[in-house]
Amino acid sequence: MKEQIEVTNQYVRSLLLNERTGHDWYHIERVTKLAHYIAEREGANLFIVKMAALLHDLADDKVASDEESGLKQVEDWLKSQEIPFEDQQKILSIITTISFKGGNGLPVESLEAKVVQDADRLDALGAIGIARTFVYAGAKGDPMYDPTIDVRDKMTKEEYRHGKSSAIHHFYEKLLKLRGLMNTKTGKQLADERHEQLEQFLKTFFQEWDVKF
Repeated sequence: MKEQIEVTNQYVRSLLLNERTGHDWYHIERVTKLAHYIAEREGANLFIVKMAALLHDLADDKVASDEESGLKQVEDWLKSQEIPFEDQQKILSIITTISFKGGNGLPVESLEAKVVQDADRLDALGAIGIARTFVYAGAKGDPMYDPTIDVRDKMTKEEYRHGKSSAIHHFYEKLLKLRGLMNTKTGKQLADERHEQLEQFLKTFFQEWDVKF
């Protein structure tokens, strides 16, 4: 199992090292470390958690050309590593259910899915989350902020991905909601401080945006 994790680590690194939307190898590495930390404290299966964390973005339409082909790529990789079928199904289930998708993601059921989802969401919070938000907005061609755009509350997946928005709007449409969506006790504890960093950043941003002294 250790060898399968290491080989998968190298495989994903080779695919995502130069990704430029904030879903690069370093995001995967951080999520995997966070997932390991949470899994140890919550009693989750470390092998399933680490494999799902490593592979979770390969089937995401932010990275893959489409989800179906991305998921097929993950399936083929798991088969090539001769991972037991039951474990393959657990890993694939996690990958297909943890995404936010405008708040329209599927419910997660297993402890391992909850752990990986928490880890992925933690990397969207705090200083790293702030930095990734602006990288992703730039990659999409969205502005830093546009005060003429309304904050969207309820969105379809298509609206979330392709509707009119900005980096700052993304805080209200997703990031500030994540603390309340954490699944595990450990995830909730880690989210508290990172959430506060978002709030402090926004306070300072609007002071400077409005040129307030």
